[in-house]
Amino acid sequence: MIDPAVKRCLGQMIKGVQVVAATHDGVTRAYTSHWVTQVSFAEPVVMASISPKHDTWPLIEASGRFTVSLLAGDQITEGQYFSYPGRKFHHIATEFLDDNDGHPIVPGCVAWFTCEIFDRMTMIDHELVFGRIVANGTGRLGEPPLLYSSRHGWRITGDKAREAGVSVRDVLLERVREAGFDDAGDDAGDDE
Repeated sequence: MIDPAVKRCLGQMIKGVQVVAATHDGVTRAYTSHWVTQVSFAEPVVMASISPKHDTWPLIEASGRFTVSLLAGDQITEGQYFSYPGRKFHHIATEFLDDNDGHPIVPGCVAWFTCEIFDRMTMIDHELVFGRIVANGTGRLGEPPLLYSSRHGWRITGDKAREAGVSVRDVLLERVREAGFDDAGDDAGDDE
C-alpha cells in the first residue's frame, strides 16, 4: 500500500488519457489509461502499463499487439466508460469503439496508433509492454487532448505556458555563450 503522503504527491502528476484496445478471435476489449508513453526517439516505440487482472490483458497477450486512441478533451464519457472493466457496463456502449481495418479505435479521437509488442516486463501489479508502432491515423489533431490527475480529475489541455515570441531555449543558450562556452546547445534537445 502506498503511503498517503506519497500518494498525494503522485496525484499531482497529470497525463494524457488514452484508450488501449486489443482484438483476438473476434473479441475486442479496451481500457482507459494514462500510463502510455513514448520511450524512444530513434524508433516509434511506446510502453503501455496494464493490470493482468483486466479483461484486455489476455487479448493483448494472445494477439501480440494493442491499439492506442489519444482522447480529445470532449471525450470524458469514453474515458469514463473504459475506466471500468467492460463487464460492469455489460459492454453496452459499442459505439465507443470502431474497427478501422483491424485496429480498434475510439471514433473522434485526436490520433491513434497500433503497436506490435517486442518486449514486456512484469512489475509488482502491472505488465509493461513495449511496442513498435506499425499503423497509425489522425483524427481531430487540432483538438486539445484530455488529461487526468488522480488529485485533480479530468482536465483539458489549456493555454500555452510560454510567452508569445519568446524562446526560453534561445535565452538559455545565450547565457551559455556569455559564460564562454562555444558549443552552446549544439546537442540541445536530442534527449528530450
